[in-house]
Amino acid sequence: MILQLLFQVLIFLLSWPVKSMAKAPPSPPLLTKPNCPSSCGNNVSIPYPFGIGADCYFDHWLAVDCKSHKPFLRSLNLELLEIYLPKSTIRVNQPVVSSCHQNETIRKAVSLVNLENSPFYFSYYDNIFIGTGCNNLASMSSSNSSLGGCFSICNENSKTEFDGTCIGIECCQAGVPWALKSLYISVSSINNETRNKQDDCKYAFLVDTEWLDNKFNSPGDVQNWKQVPVVLDWRIYNTSFGKLAENKSPSYESTSGCGGDDSGLLRCFCREGYEGNPYFLQGCQDVDECEGGNADICKSNMVCENYIGGYRCITPEKSKVYMIILGIGTGLGALFLLVGAWWLCIKIRKRIKLKEKNFKRNGGLLLEKQLNSFDGSVDRCKIFNSKELNKATDHFNVNRILGQGGQGTVYKGMLTDGRIIAVKKSEVVNQGKLEEFINEVVILSQINHRNVVKLLGCCLETNVPLLVYEFIPNGTLFQYLHDQNEELLFTWDIRLRVATEVAEALSYLHSSTYLPVYHRDIKSTNILLDEKYRAKVADFGTSRSIAVGQTHVSTKVQGTFGYLDPEYFHSSQLTDKSDVYSFGVVLVELLTGQKPIPSVWAEEGKNLANYFVITMEENCLYDILDPQVKQMGKEEEIIAVAILARKCLNPNGRNRPTMKEVAIELERTRASQNGSNDQQNSEEVAVSEN
Repeated sequence: MILQLLFQVLIFLLSWPVKSMAKAPPSPPLLTKPNCPSSCGNNVSIPYPFGIGADCYFDHWLAVDCKSHKPFLRSLNLELLEIYLPKSTIRVNQPVVSSCHQNETIRKAVSLVNLENSPFYFSYYDNIFIGTGCNNLASMSSSNSSLGGCFSICNENSKTEFDGTCIGIECCQAGVPWALKSLYISVSSINNETRNKQDDCKYAFLVDTEWLDNKFNSPGDVQNWKQVPVVLDWRIYNTSFGKLAENKSPSYESTSGCGGDDSGLLRCFCREGYEGNPYFLQGCQDVDECEGGNADICKSNMVCENYIGGYRCITPEKSKVYMIILGIGTGLGALFLLVGAWWLCIKIRKRIKLKEKNFKRNGGLLLEKQLNSFDGSVDRCKIFNSKELNKATDHFNVNRILGQGGQGTVYKGMLTDGRIIAVKKSEVVNQGKLEEFINEVVILSQINHRNVVKLLGCCLETNVPLLVYEFIPNGTLFQYLHDQNEELLFTWDIRLRVATEVAEALSYLHSSTYLPVYHRDIKSTNILLDEKYRAKVADFGTSRSIAVGQTHVSTKVQGTFGYLDPEYFHSSQLTDKSDVYSFGVVLVELLTGQKPIPSVWAEEGKNLANYFVITMEENCLYDILDPQVKQMGKEEEIIAVAILARKCLNPNGRNRPTMKEVAIELERTRASQNGSNDQQNSEEVAVSEN
């Protein structure tokens, strides 16, 4: 009976003309609700869920008014320049903050649009903060805290041609904090020095990075800009999307997808091979790759054949044969459908049970409870599934290993959205310390500082926990100090900047987080350098959080010899001054270029920190400095940093400065590099030390 049926199918396919497989061209994707305007002004498309007019938009946040042939977002009164559905972003105009004064200290702050309680926020990936002008401290802040910034200087004695990068000469730049909702921008003088030039103006602004790359030829261009485009990410509220969610069909799931988080916000997208508007039930349609300008997509002797979700290249004479084989394969597949489905069901059940077992054993239920207790304030820690991390790391291929240590192995990976990540495969977690591990993940997920490696999330359904971090491409500080590297000359200016960035990160951990966090293993191998050689503090595997009001915690001594605080080693009492001592050792590394425990001293029990203190006491500092430091660094700056390092290495923790004081002192030293008060500041530091 079955053979007879297959034979009839074969005869039918042989007699079916190939041309009959052609299909009518699909209708254009539906982007706007019927009877609603699709654009405003200069061809600015207004796709749903945005809309112009009653019943044309999803909710009031996405209502658009067309005024004088320009579209404006009604809820925020912002001019719309572009709505881009695939990335869920919009571009809007925002002002450039400027201040031009003469013979007085400049201080001007301007608030950009407040996005609190809205489904919009400033895009982390698409925007950059820029400051231009001489003696300009450009800074960002929210309604209740400082967010960072940068400063730019001018050197009239050495005018250089602008190469398109803002590194502090005439212009500077800084990254944008994650999920930023409110922003104040201010410009001010770095010091009280004034100039008499009429054109001595200072500017600061947040701007779309792609737009800036095409428009920014020199810092002087900014004086002609009143407004610049800024990219906002947007979402829709999941509760209002319930009607569509209840009516989802298999066809919708195969062409579209939606994702959300605990905050109740949701974004939708068309799957690969489809395009259109995912906010309609039938909004995403198949892309016909064989039509239009893709005529040469296949070789000259091949024919392009489109199918739902993709295309294939086949020879004309094999087109009918292919359809016959497809029909026979479909028939044979039906014979094994039930057996295959039964076997697959058993495998899936076993896999699901194993994942549930691992999830519970690794503290997944406890982690969800902790995250939910923050009422949506912790939204950066995503719980990844094992499938996407396996795919991202090529099943944890040994060729993807970035490094190995006592806390686990780190692999390089790439998510489906193109983001490069670092996946840390932890050692087996002791069940007795499970709650401590989960609390640590929750605390680290709240850390948001430009000089701290960001924890993106974790995966607990595998045999051992997996932590997912942002990927930092340029290796460790240790490599640039102690291994020969011809690609980068590690100058004194770079060393001083790296030291300042690490100090600011530790100051943030000690005093600006929800609970103070002590790193406990600060060393040059745990300081990474990003694509612009900015410092990123990493490896929080041994870190500890401290309850509010608590001055120390008694714990098993952990750390790296050569960096380990001797007071912590003898008392087992971890304090914020333990990190200060370790940072002091890093400062000495930057000054001398030597390892914390040189191999020639290993058997004698000596270390770099003690040798440095003795050398300072004997007034022989320049005998142990790195040749690059002596050649390129200013004497007053070197002495100031050396004195600060000696303070950090004080045997008595109470006599060490706090990390906040260290950060302020290093920032003051950097700011004075091109000022007229360099010598005076060095003398003041020396006097205060004596």
